[in-house]
Amino acid sequence: MPPSSYPTLWPFLVYGILVVLLTGGMLLASYFLGERHQEKETDEVYEAGITATGTARFLFPVHFYLIAMFFVIFDLEAVFIISWAIAIRPLGWTGYVAIVIFIVVLVAVLIYEWRIGALNFGPEGKKILRAYKRKIKKS
Repeated sequence: MPPSSYPTLWPFLVYGILVVLLTGGMLLASYFLGERHQEKETDEVYEAGITATGTARFLFPVHFYLIAMFFVIFDLEAVFIISWAIAIRPLGWTGYVAIVIFIVVLVAVLIYEWRIGALNFGPEGKKILRAYKRKIKKS
C-alpha cells in the first residue's frame, strides 16, 4: 500500500497529547492550589461519623461471596442468551443447538448448587454456614 492510502493518524496523536497535558495540568493545579492539613484528624478514618474500632482484617461469611458469584454467573448467562436472541437468524440451527447446550449446562449447575445446599441461607438450611463455622472453630 502506498503511504497516501493510510488513514491520517495525527488527530489521534494530538488528542492523546491534549489528554496527557490536561490531566497533568489538573494534577499540578490541585497540588499547588490544594489545602494542606497537619492535624491528627486528617489521617484518621471517617465513616459516617462513627469512630473506627478494631481492625479491617476479619473473616467474612462465605455466603456473601457466593451470592455475588452467582449474580455474576447468571448475569452473564442473560447477556449470552440476549446476544443469541438478537442474532438468531444468521446463526440458524447451529446457534440454536449451541444455546440449548449452554442452557442445559447452566440448569445442571443450578440443580447441582441447589442439591449441595449452596443456595440455602434461610433459617432451616444452613449447611454451608455450619461447615464454615466448624472450620473457624478448628483454626
